[in-house]
Amino acid sequence: MHIALDALLASANTIILGKQHQIKLAVCCLLARGHLLIEDIPGVGKTTLAHTLATLLGLQYQRIQFTSDILPADIIGASVFDVDKHQFTFHPGPLFNQMVLADEINRSTPKAQSALLEAMEERQVTVEGKTYPLPQPFFVIATQNPSHQLGTFPLPESQLDRFLMRLELGYPDKAAERELLTGQSRHHLISQLSVQLSPEKLPAMQDAIAKVHTSPALLDYLQAIISFTRHSTEYSCGLSPRAGLALMTAAKAWAFMHKRDSVLPDDIQAVLAAVAGHRLRAANTDSNAVVAPIIQHVAIP
Repeated sequence: MHIALDALLASANTIILGKQHQIKLAVCCLLARGHLLIEDIPGVGKTTLAHTLATLLGLQYQRIQFTSDILPADIIGASVFDVDKHQFTFHPGPLFNQMVLADEINRSTPKAQSALLEAMEERQVTVEGKTYPLPQPFFVIATQNPSHQLGTFPLPESQLDRFLMRLELGYPDKAAERELLTGQSRHHLISQLSVQLSPEKLPAMQDAIAKVHTSPALLDYLQAIISFTRHSTEYSCGLSPRAGLALMTAAKAWAFMHKRDSVLPDDIQAVLAAVAGHRLRAANTDSNAVVAPIIQHVAIP
């Protein structure tokens, strides 16, 4: 399993240059059965990263462009009256794919954003009282532009909490940008990629991640982090129980990716900014700065 995982990471790094840590976190998020939010300015490779991961994982992929006039039915689907059958027939929307890219999600209204809530939490959608299961596996990768840009509708806390991780890609370094400028088109390179970890093998890897051991001391450290966020004056709102579960699951996936069968405090610290940064209300919006007081003040048992 680790051979396929290493090949996946290596292939992704040939497309998204100079962002090894962010790619590893994105793969960690998907292995942990989580949804991923990528927030950054336009043009730094957010959509390219999503397309790359879908190709390397062999997933049915659909991009949905979120705009101010998009409706929930444009995302989920709608029931249309069939004249021949004299009944309404449900026509699934683009959400019915294994990986869905919700591109520029914060350019849509809260009503359209809410169409993803049930799908992301329960892997199903309900239309006119009838429930339809979504394909398995099911992942949402959403991109959003910084909230200070024009025409954005900030995601509410309930929507943000559905994302296991939030990442920022940032500008490439000088060497990576030179290779981008002189190399082939990223879209052409994606078309040449082959599947490195098929959807059939993915559940076995996810099951192995769930079996990664967490010691009582490690759980003490995790609970100390959660407690610190709830009582510290650094934050107006601490981590919820769901956030604690997300942090533990992501740490297990990170440990598995590094070929360990038990979680270390370093694993929690490695994923802390991506998992907790968008869940904590603080004056600073940079995820690493948001969680810095936690790492500084919470002692490792």
